[in-house]
Amino acid sequence: MSYKIFIVEDDPWYGQLLTHHLGLNPDFDITLFEKGKEMLSKLYQKPDLICMDFGLQDMKGETLLKEIQKRNNTIPVVVISGQEEISVAVNLLKLGARDYIIKDAHAKDLLWRSVINIRENQNLRDEVDALKEQLSSKYSFEKNIIGNSTAIKKTFKLLEKAIRTNINVSITGETGSGKEVFAKAIHYNSDRRKKPFIAINMAAIPKDLAESELFGHEKGAFTGADSMKKGKFEDASGGTIFLDEIGEMDVNLQVKLLRVLQEREVVRVGGNKAIPFDVRLISATHKNLAEEVKKGNFREDLYFRIIGLPIELPPLRERENDLFLLAKHFIAEASKENGIKAPALSSGAREKLASYPFPGNVRELKAVLELAVVMCDGDEILPDDITFYNALSSDMLISGTKTLREHTNDIIQYYLSKNDDNVVKTAEILDIGKSTIYNLLKSGEITTK
Repeated sequence: MSYKIFIVEDDPWYGQLLTHHLGLNPDFDITLFEKGKEMLSKLYQKPDLICMDFGLQDMKGETLLKEIQKRNNTIPVVVISGQEEISVAVNLLKLGARDYIIKDAHAKDLLWRSVINIRENQNLRDEVDALKEQLSSKYSFEKNIIGNSTAIKKTFKLLEKAIRTNINVSITGETGSGKEVFAKAIHYNSDRRKKPFIAINMAAIPKDLAESELFGHEKGAFTGADSMKKGKFEDASGGTIFLDEIGEMDVNLQVKLLRVLQEREVVRVGGNKAIPFDVRLISATHKNLAEEVKKGNFREDLYFRIIGLPIELPPLRERENDLFLLAKHFIAEASKENGIKAPALSSGAREKLASYPFPGNVRELKAVLELAVVMCDGDEILPDDITFYNALSSDMLISGTKTLREHTNDIIQYYLSKNDDNVVKTAEILDIGKSTIYNLLKSGEITTK
């Protein structure tokens, strides 16, 4: 598509010079105007860029720039002027001009470079916007949070309320139930979707680095702080910050987080300047925070600050027939990724899946079916193609002889062993952070061969 440029220049010779020079690029569609008011009357044609003379006879340059901004502030404007006063240039740039070029022997070449740079930046922004729109579609909860059970439909109603408002959201649910997927669905369908979504797993951040990670630090704040670093709250400004496993947060850090949320500003470690931010907080935990408050492990004032709109995700075993809707989705997804025809589930495979309690929830189902698709040799997934994470029977699992954390660790241990202790591959299969596995290895809760 052509790139539409308006040039406003009341010197006919100079206007023709600029038109000819930019016209050397066949992609540029150039229209020349001698008066600012004439150009404004054609602004409905939506040019991609405006190049305007500062010293027009019918309108002052500053007035014309303000009028363009008033009518359409997305159009980049380049100002060309015979005035070399720095104050004039600075003022125009503050008003929104993208570039300021002095009329001299180099002006036409500088203009060429400026237009090329602006166009490339616009293309990059368009690509970013397109990707964000794809993300919006990817995390559309109506299309991509699979399920029609009564339990999951209740969460849809709460999601709709979260999307329409700016209230903090707290998501609870067992490990693997999809808390981050729900958080992304809220962000990418809200008014904040074009701004960052930043997720942080509080259980994966070392205690002594957590404050710097969240709030940033100044150069020299501590040993190893060789440069200034923005924190996640600054990085997420305008968007959403997702604090996963917030129940694992150190009590001292809870005090600082409470102040940050109350004041809506951060002070970097080692600094004294208050930096305002605008984020929406979504928190998640598999713990019962109300119980953690009673135990003294979580501050009550912070609990009431973050609770906002509570959304409790049901475990997979309570989602009626959602199991097979999800299974069909994951089989199709895994088949596409591996370039093979999607197999069906045999009746025996369906019975085997239905009889298993899935302590790892949706995450475990996905991992099980990804492996089953690869193991399948025909058009159907058979019972022998389905391997659960350990040798325990369903009856033993249901009896509650192990805690949820122990079941989760068993899942991770199984896939770590299955993948020859490859942490990166295991993390990808289970859709968890590498740091989660490394922390479990460090604590001895899981081991390598």
